[in-house]
Amino acid sequence: MIKAAGVDEVTDRTFADEVLGAALPVLVEFTADWCGPCRQLAPVLGALAAEEAARLRIVQIDVDTNPETATKYGVLSMPTLMVFVDGTPVKSMVGARPKRRLAQELDDVI
Repeated sequence: MIKAAGVDEVTDRTFADEVLGAALPVLVEFTADWCGPCRQLAPVLGALAAEEAARLRIVQIDVDTNPETATKYGVLSMPTLMVFVDGTPVKSMVGARPKRRLAQELDDVI
């Protein structure tokens, strides 16, 4: 999995603590090694993680090695970006996008 700087990796085992129990809103990227658009999105997520660290946590979960979480949230396409606030998914977006567009799409949830 392509890991962006400032973006942590979570697993099926750590998802509840790291995402559902988080104090800040959490943007989860459901990703996979074979996903080209996921690789394009890595620097965007890294930059956003650095800029929004006080308001938003960004994590990645590999769907191939962590199928339970992906199945639980109905993730079928990579990358799927899902925002969790207080343990509840409040927004879902599919596909890579430029940083400016992603930041605009997150304005209403962070």
